[in-house]
Amino acid sequence: MEQSTDSNEGDDDFSPEKRLEAPNHRLIEAGIATIPDMETLRECVAYENAHQNRTPILKRLDRKAAELREAEEECCLNQQRRSVFPFVG
Repeated sequence: MEQSTDSNEGDDDFSPEKRLEAPNHRLIEAGIATIPDMETLRECVAYENAHQNRTPILKRLDRKAAELREAEEECCLNQQRRSVFPFVG
C-alpha cells in the first residue's frame, strides 16, 4: 500500500486537544515538547485559554515559544553565515 506524502508530517495531525488533555502531566509535557512550529504553538495557547486556562501549562507554552524563537534565530544566523562565507562550516 502506498503512503501519502503527508504522513511525514505526523505532528501536524496532533491536535491541541490531544497535546494538552493527556491523562497525566508527563504526556502533557511530551505534547508541548514536540510542538514543531509557532503556528502549532499558537493553536495550543488558544485551546488552553479557551478550555482550561491552567497557568502552569501556559507558562510551559511560553517557554516553548522562547525555544522556538531561539531556534529560528539560530537557523537564520547560520544561513547568513553560509551566504557570506559559503566555504566555511
